[in-house]
Amino acid sequence: MTMTSKILDELNKNKDVWIALRQKLHQYPELGFEEHHTSDIVAEKLKSWGYDVHRGFAKTGVVGTLKVGDGQLRMGIRADMDALPIQEQNDKSWISTIPGKFHGCGHDGHTTILLCAAEYLARTKNFNGTLHVIFQPAEELLYGGKVMMDDGLFTHFPCDIIFALHNMPGMKTGEFYFRKGAMMASSDTVHIEIRGVGGHGAIPEKTIDAGLVACYIAIALQSIVSRNVSPQQAAVITVGCIQSGSAPNVINDFALLKLTVRALNPAVRQLLLRRITDLAHAQAASFGATAEIKHVNGSPVLINDATATDFAISVANKFFGSERVHTDTAPLMGSEDFAFMLEQHPRGCYLIVGDGDKPDCSMVHSPDYIFDDSIIAPAAAYWCHLTESYLK
Repeated sequence: MTMTSKILDELNKNKDVWIALRQKLHQYPELGFEEHHTSDIVAEKLKSWGYDVHRGFAKTGVVGTLKVGDGQLRMGIRADMDALPIQEQNDKSWISTIPGKFHGCGHDGHTTILLCAAEYLARTKNFNGTLHVIFQPAEELLYGGKVMMDDGLFTHFPCDIIFALHNMPGMKTGEFYFRKGAMMASSDTVHIEIRGVGGHGAIPEKTIDAGLVACYIAIALQSIVSRNVSPQQAAVITVGCIQSGSAPNVINDFALLKLTVRALNPAVRQLLLRRITDLAHAQAASFGATAEIKHVNGSPVLINDATATDFAISVANKFFGSERVHTDTAPLMGSEDFAFMLEQHPRGCYLIVGDGDKPDCSMVHSPDYIFDDSIIAPAAAYWCHLTESYLK
């Protein structure tokens, strides 16, 4: 019997308890920086297991610290806690009880996985060193991680290596997916405000139509990816919203474009932001209008350290078998604010646990997405093996 089987056997003895906890968290979803109920549950459980618990990082964040033996190494594992502003469309008995709020990305599962591992590690204490379990708020806002960094997370809780995971539909249930280097894209939200001269819809020659300018800018922006970025680099500029007026017979003096911008290379990210600014100004000026560009928020490219990823892969191979481990996963254009932690603390790895690859499975952020509770035990077992392997 392998070590993996022993840990999984132990965790599976109480799997119904952890599934019930995950479903309880699912029923009471909380948006970013509002995770008061969730963080209360997390803190209470960590304290009962003997962790030194610290609260208030990024408002609702929780950090539990457990030191065992005299080992000098320090390891951090992070889980996100927040939900999405989506109305759930499922028929389960444990669906969200809060209208318009839904754990549509599985953060209730991530929180439960880390709690399950934290309980086992506190009970067995089969490691030598310091473990920090980090429960982060507001990942969906893409800056909860940044606020934790601004609050001095790694100054107060130094780590030699850090890890995080995410479930993912479309990938085989309970299997592990890794990639060295860029794993997930940067994300920037950009607003472009166009100001022209308004007037009557029947007298266009007296106006500078901000709505028309916005349309030309939206089209021109697509030339950046096709003509300024190498075909060998991944980049996305999406104009998700154009707003300008509400009446059919009014030419508007104001228009607003809302963009999301993605890249897998930090240099490409900067190129996109620079060209968006240059092009919007030039296009607006060609009509006699003005453009103001506002960078609303952004998160960096998530870059996995090669050494930390090799270590994470070796643990997965040893305890779960190479047939369940994928080492060259394609990067994702979605974004994740664990990137802020890896930016400040580059020695770390973000991995994916498959949530099922049935053809009809719903993707995260879909109103009918369902987290697969069967991955709680293997994912928690992986955190246990990773901790015991690093903190020897």
